[in-house]
Amino acid sequence: MAGRRFRMKLSEYSSWDLAHVVYLPSDWKPGRKYPVLVEYPSNGGYRNKYGDTTTGRVEDCKLGYGVSGGHGFIWVCLPFLDPDTKSHALKWFGDAQATSAYCRAVIPFVCREFGGDLDKIVLCGFSRGALACSYIGLRDSETARLWKAIFAHSHFDGVRAWPYPESDADSARKRLQRLAGRPLYITHEQSTVDIQKYISESGVVATVRAIPYVNHSDQWVLKDIPERAHLRAWLSRVI
Repeated sequence: MAGRRFRMKLSEYSSWDLAHVVYLPSDWKPGRKYPVLVEYPSNGGYRNKYGDTTTGRVEDCKLGYGVSGGHGFIWVCLPFLDPDTKSHALKWFGDAQATSAYCRAVIPFVCREFGGDLDKIVLCGFSRGALACSYIGLRDSETARLWKAIFAHSHFDGVRAWPYPESDADSARKRLQRLAGRPLYITHEQSTVDIQKYISESGVVATVRAIPYVNHSDQWVLKDIPERAHLRAWLSRVI
């Protein structure tokens, strides 16, 4: 139903404790076409001195709703696959190849079932999810060609080393080249100096903006602030 958010399982993963989350916008009607926001969640188990916490669950994503305002876009939140536990990995990427394969299976299914426009798919993510925009979303040409644009908040693949394979800048730049000039928008709390330096050295064109909060959080997209207005205007132009 329009305005409802629900969990779905793919039949080929029926034996897994695994689901993705779909939101149909408030203006959704059968038979119409809608752009799609695809989102990856942050790491679970995080807490900082400001009281910011993250669960790592697909159900707790916020970017897609805040950016769209709940209308005009189908919003899909995807898991990271852990084959050992047959479930969503609350920390890091699980099996990256399996995770990207799941992504490639879900998107055409959601578009076929609910009217998503395969030519207007935007990938987004916060924290771990921001890193996944490149590490998962651009890890091979088949996955990379899905995206009309990418929006990443708080961190970006290649800016610094992380505890996952090939997190170095050279490896990340090879992934980033698969974006092939399509729009990229990156935000980060307070300072974006390191991100801007990495993007410049990578020869990629991107919009990079600082968010005026110290919080490591995706909740700023739920606030009526100029930074959200700028992001929404960018998304409108992209679509």
